[in-house]
Amino acid sequence: MKSAQTEYLRPAAADDVPALLALRTEAEKWLRSKGTDQWSDPETGERAITKWRASIDEGRAWVVIGEQGDVLATVSRGPVDRDFWTDADRPETALYLYKLIVSREASGRQLGARIVDWMSRLAAMEGRTWVRIDTWRTNSGLHSFYERLGFEHVRTEGPAHRRSGWLAQRAAGTLVFPNDPLPVGPAEGAIESVRPHLPAQQGKSDEGSESRR
Repeated sequence: MKSAQTEYLRPAAADDVPALLALRTEAEKWLRSKGTDQWSDPETGERAITKWRASIDEGRAWVVIGEQGDVLATVSRGPVDRDFWTDADRPETALYLYKLIVSREASGRQLGARIVDWMSRLAAMEGRTWVRIDTWRTNSGLHSFYERLGFEHVRTEGPAHRRSGWLAQRAAGTLVFPNDPLPVGPAEGAIESVRPHLPAQQGKSDEGSESRR
């Protein structure tokens, strides 16, 4: 019999910053081992970490907590990035997903796909049409990961001051694992799941590289 999964989502807090920075450092090393230059620029990394701290302060960053109370993954939502998305894209129709990172320890648990499903549920609950991402332009493995999750490439932008710019979107409410939602909690004595009645899209996914932007 398959054992019950114990991971759950909660808002990130200031006390989580060391664990989040450790996740990022681990991801940087793993990405280098895969031959990608993502996050290889220290200046880019410093700027990203500053934004990360701001997203925690503003309640836009979340963490996945494991059975031992350790941080297994993180994700953030944020405002539209005007370096990439224009008025013609109707930016108000989308939820923008940033900084999805899953620890190597949790590889194979489909946490990346389940986190994206959770954001997809949230987007649909807010009445949005899309979940949108922008990723490192040269990380083709990451592009493939998102495409397997149902994202469609919109276009690639290449501003000189940015390394990101591969733009993609997935319809809000699309679910790869509709029967395996990540719970939000824990509540007193139990963990409650957010399970709105949304259309589901069954599919297979591969964790691949979980490091985002």
